[in-house]
Amino acid sequence: MISISLSHSNMTAATQSEHDVPQARRTLGICGGAHCLHDGFTDVIYVLLPIWRDALGLSLVQVGLLKSITSAALAGFQLPASFLAERFGAKGILAIGTIVAGVGYILAGFAGGFIGLGLALVVVGAGCAVQHPVSSGLVADAYRNGPRRAALGIYNFSGDVGKMILPTSVALGIGFVGWRTSSFAVGVLGLVGGILVWLLLRRLEAHVAALAGDEKAPDDAVKGWGIHDPRGYSLLSGIGLLDTATRYAFLSFLPILLVDTKDAEIESVGFAMTLVFAGGAAGKFACGLLAERFGIIRTVVLTEVLTAVGILALLFLPLLPSLMLLPLIGVALNGTSSVLYGTVSEFVDDNRQARAFGLFYTILVASGAISPILFGAVGDAMGIKYSLAFVSLMAVSIITLCPTLSSKIPERQAQS
Repeated sequence: MISISLSHSNMTAATQSEHDVPQARRTLGICGGAHCLHDGFTDVIYVLLPIWRDALGLSLVQVGLLKSITSAALAGFQLPASFLAERFGAKGILAIGTIVAGVGYILAGFAGGFIGLGLALVVVGAGCAVQHPVSSGLVADAYRNGPRRAALGIYNFSGDVGKMILPTSVALGIGFVGWRTSSFAVGVLGLVGGILVWLLLRRLEAHVAALAGDEKAPDDAVKGWGIHDPRGYSLLSGIGLLDTATRYAFLSFLPILLVDTKDAEIESVGFAMTLVFAGGAAGKFACGLLAERFGIIRTVVLTEVLTAVGILALLFLPLLPSLMLLPLIGVALNGTSSVLYGTVSEFVDDNRQARAFGLFYTILVASGAISPILFGAVGDAMGIKYSLAFVSLMAVSIITLCPTLSSKIPERQAQS
């Protein structure tokens, strides 16, 4: 079981009621900061890819492979990271992952070609893979008796803040000091961030342990994966798979839709993506709160309906109304994820949170890597509008799974 959750389990009921809230908030703050860093690290790659292509003479195939290498490492190391967190403690693994991601960017700054960049991005992906399962498990455990979905919504929102801040900062930095120095700077940020994560989590753990006293918690170890409702967990994973596939396919082909059917200039495309990401950040924050108030199933149905209707409307609207619609689509497109992440904990024992989140994120990242290929093939055969129309239908298909999932969730959480 991850280290902070061990400390929480040592407290008496009276101590919990007095001290759980500030400790949970501190845990959320630390994990939110780590999420901000790590999501910024993964999205900085989008800024650097065209720079690497021009500076190192890469082909478009090599550029695509670099992104695939990063995604593969990000997916492949999720579960190992969760196992390591269970074995050695969350604070150390989260800190090491942050440092490893920083080392990857330092190596990228020295790279002289495709092979060097590929190896560096494996390191970046492996380091960034640690954050989601470990931090999600820490936050879910800290709020086991509180507003868990709202907390995970705030945690997810912090990642989108990193996606907006760090790539923009690196893009500006490249103009002043070049891409190699900018890459080194990102690497140093990872090293410093990892040390801070270690120190802050260690201090928090020591403080909670002091409040709890010297009593030792009984070892209530759970064998295996700790998934006490496999069918519910599978349904949730299936919904997450479809939701992530919808999101990645839409984001991949939105620029093409704007350019090919609405005569958008490249500046308009960049602005459009910013609108979607800003709406997505707001959606992750808001939908976690909505799920606490109105229920999991109602929130998921609402976001998927808005996603499907928004995508279909986008196919027929001219450019300006399309840009005005994009923030709302972003809210719905990203909002579902906060609800789903918070619901993972409903089907898993408390001391298997990191492992369950690791498996869940692996499924989601893999589906996000595959869906653009599948819908790209549809677009090549039938056109970009048909491809995105099928994406909207995939969002609608999620709604058909909601009644079954509802039966697996306590009624008060599912409906109100």
